[in-house]
Amino acid sequence: MGLGNPGPEYVETRHNAGFRLAEHLVARWRLGPMRRGDRARVAEGTWGGHDLRVLQPQTYMNRSGAALAPFLSLPDFDPSRDLLILVDDVALPVGRFRLRGAGSAGGHNGLKSIEGVLRRQDYARLRIGAGPVPPGLDELTDFVLDRFDPDERGTLQALLDPMAEAVETWLDAGVEQAMAKHNRHATPGS
Repeated sequence: MGLGNPGPEYVETRHNAGFRLAEHLVARWRLGPMRRGDRARVAEGTWGGHDLRVLQPQTYMNRSGAALAPFLSLPDFDPSRDLLILVDDVALPVGRFRLRGAGSAGGHNGLKSIEGVLRRQDYARLRIGAGPVPPGLDELTDFVLDRFDPDERGTLQALLDPMAEAVETWLDAGVEQAMAKHNRHATPGS
């Protein structure tokens, strides 16, 4: 599930990096157009023998978890195995990404909403660099709702295939192997 805000005014913003990667995956896996679903746009299909649903919540970032509510009633849905959140992270510089198997929301309102719905933190996330935050910035909201500059957009575009490969490793081998394979290349010093 890619996180972001619906509407054309948010398309190129830092907060919509998760939406951007979700759209890239839908195209890469040839899942067809996203359609309107329950609180989310959804594309469904198969890739590599895996049945997939790629979601983009249409509830705004701070209510992203609502898109997962329908899955909670499915008896075989296990967020620790079946869920990967694609999310912007201002603690990582643009051009970097990092997989995690669990953890806190770290102040991110989309992740807080997901944790509120799931009542757990053990779900995988692919954190997409949207920082660094400029020194002395008082309001983080202004920064994450600001657009990437042209160089940053190019950097993010170049990272889409490596991030997609990390998602594919997660699908095939799980989060631990995906972290081992992709995190060492994703962030300096890791």
